[in-house]
Amino acid sequence: MPTLTLKFKDNVVGEYTLAPGKSVTIGRMEANDVVIENLAVSGHHAKIDSVGNGYLLTDLQSKNGSFVNSDPVNSHWLQHDDEILIGKHVLVFAYAEGEEQPAPASAPAGGLDQTMVMDTGQYRKMVEKIGKKPSDSTQDMAGEPTGVLSYLGGGEGEVVIDKKLFKIGKSASSDMIVSGLLVGQTSATISKRPNGYSLSYVEGIAKPKVNGSAVRESVMLKEFDVIDIGSTKLQFVLKS
Repeated sequence: MPTLTLKFKDNVVGEYTLAPGKSVTIGRMEANDVVIENLAVSGHHAKIDSVGNGYLLTDLQSKNGSFVNSDPVNSHWLQHDDEILIGKHVLVFAYAEGEEQPAPASAPAGGLDQTMVMDTGQYRKMVEKIGKKPSDSTQDMAGEPTGVLSYLGGGEGEVVIDKKLFKIGKSASSDMIVSGLLVGQTSATISKRPNGYSLSYVEGIAKPKVNGSAVRESVMLKEFDVIDIGSTKLQFVLKS
């Protein structure tokens, strides 16, 4: 299993294991899996999801941003020896020796609650790159059909899949919140890939189903596929 090594000024201050099918949250608050006690770090700053056979870093709209190898990112498929800069700390992502690695192309606010904006010359220069930060909106998909989830049960209307990593689950931070006793906090994710939309199971005893079949890892969605997650039934459609 890959590891995250937390460093501050070249000193190792922590090491964490990334388990398949699990998510790791990073931030200043104690509820996170990786806690970085620095006011430049947002309470819930970023997370890493195990999606298919890869690991996806997602910035959680943090105040100072997340960087991989000095480049600002919204989301990024992690590769061996990638360096994630969060605040003044670095997290090194690495696979164990001999461990199979996915190919890059196929990788799938007063008081403690305030986040301080860093005021260091080096970090200001990096933050200036935010102007190049890729958008998560459907504008990125101009000219391509956009995925939409239409409620068949458990809700009304439809929801546009307007992020590179769209989260479905019981957690209040999910892009689509669903209910169900055995549903995970993040039950599934839908990611936009060059060849279409992929739904991946993340956590929870009750696995999502596509056309009645449980999803154990991931599946590419086809138009009009029916998705069951907890008490919610959805249909996946494409719209221009």
